Amino acid sequence: MIICKVMKHIILAVLGLAMTLSVPAQAEETDPVAAWNADRTLPVDAAGLDLSAFQWVARPVVVFADSPNDPQFVQQMELFADRPEELALRDVVVIFDTDPEARGDIRLELRPRGFMLALVGKDGQIEARKTRPWDVRELSRSIDKMPMRQQEIQDRRGVDP
Repeated sequence: MIICKVMKHIILAVLGLAMTLSVPAQAEETDPVAAWNADRTLPVDAAGLDLSAFQWVARPVVVFADSPNDPQFVQQMELFADRPEELALRDVVVIFDTDPEARGDIRLELRPRGFMLALVGKDGQIEARKTRPWDVRELSRSIDKMPMRQQEIQDRRGVDP
């Protein structure tokens, strides 16, 4: 139990450090989908990212906050860090934006005010917006009700509709 809490704090510290540092390697990345596919458990910085890159490939869950120190943002990222395999199973890419001054494309498109989580379907449509942290179980239930996810489940089972 103590080791899990220590690991969680280490993960959050690394995430916080990554968010505060300039990350030119990610900005230079030409294929954000390939980077996400390399490790589907790592959150992706929204800086310079276009949501359309993930259309028909992944379900973006975009987490906005006005600061990486926002308690709701920290709580949300902890919830995601607790069950990353559930998100990966559902083709979820976690994207974060904690810099309202940068006025990135995703922030301008989704127009958050303070903390906000947006679930975007594989078709690019906004499926849900939340102004409070959402645990992975609730998020998974919402995704599992989507028609495209239902089809994916049937396809994986080899069942005809």
